[in-house]
Amino acid sequence: MRIGLYPGTFDPITLGHADIIRRACSLVDRLVIGVAINRDKGPLFTLEERTDMIEAECAKISRETGCEIVAHPFENLLIHCARDVGASVIIRGLRAVADFEYEYQMVGMNRAMDDSIETVFLMAEAEHQAIASKLVKEIARLGGDVSTFVTPSVKAALIDRLG
Repeated sequence: MRIGLYPGTFDPITLGHADIIRRACSLVDRLVIGVAINRDKGPLFTLEERTDMIEAECAKISRETGCEIVAHPFENLLIHCARDVGASVIIRGLRAVADFEYEYQMVGMNRAMDDSIETVFLMAEAEHQAIASKLVKEIARLGGDVSTFVTPSVKAALIDRLG
């Protein structure tokens, strides 16, 4: 069984994330969505809320693709999380060239710690490349319409949280 790990904060999960998840499912049999605790970022949603959103949003993708998708909170090093879940590949989504420099450095460090775990980059589809959770939260906070960036249930959660 080929296991992949797609890590992130997912605060909240966006259509861009869902696009990467759907496409990653064609590469692996089991996809673990690593939900980073990352207290430094001060997430809008709790870890439990983010995990629940991921599970709800990924249920349909799992049915459609036949890929088992599970959410897995983590607070340790990414490479340690990958080992913990038995992943042989780390999936990383890229939106723009600016993402690549950071991701390139991360791959180098991860390979130095464990060269048996590969990293695969997936470019977001063109219509999703501008989507960032941080911007989605800001748009929602200022009363803008986020329906082209997130699913209706995530939009409802944002409105409920932000008022």
